[in-house]
Amino acid sequence: MHDDIYQMYLEEVKRIPVCTCEEERELLARVRAGNKAARERLLEGTLRYVLELAGKYRGRGLAAGDLVQEANMALLLALEGYEGGDFREQIKALASERLEAAIEAQKREKQAEEEVAARVNVLKDISKMMAEELGREATVEELAEKMKMTREEIKDIMKVTLDAMSVSPDVEF
Repeated sequence: MHDDIYQMYLEEVKRIPVCTCEEERELLARVRAGNKAARERLLEGTLRYVLELAGKYRGRGLAAGDLVQEANMALLLALEGYEGGDFREQIKALASERLEAAIEAQKREKQAEEEVAARVNVLKDISKMMAEELGREATVEELAEKMKMTREEIKDIMKVTLDAMSVSPDVEF
């Protein structure tokens, strides 16, 4: 579904005439004077440029829609903070900053998810092993001691496991 919306967006942007350099300069002057129609035209007329910037970051772990959203935010921020100079260079700098930050945040989130999944799997294995050794289910305290973790950490891992199972009962841990 996200791909369909993204494709519709791309098609819509292709229909909007791109701002020429001269038009962009005129629009920027009018925007600085408070002209809202000029602001809208400038935003729309630079969307294709913003899409090109976002496209350079494809394949780096962030969905295309998220890339476009970050690049569009850079466009808005560039326009809000514009006080002269090369407008497109300002957009490019802000887009690069925002896109790199979003990609890094996505990487950190993925690493955190992988760490949680690893902990869930270790807890599952240790719990099974202890159940065989003890002839019963291990207590939270016993699991915490064995894994050298706190009771709260063990409970958090168990909660993640239960939450995942309640969302999708077919998931194997």
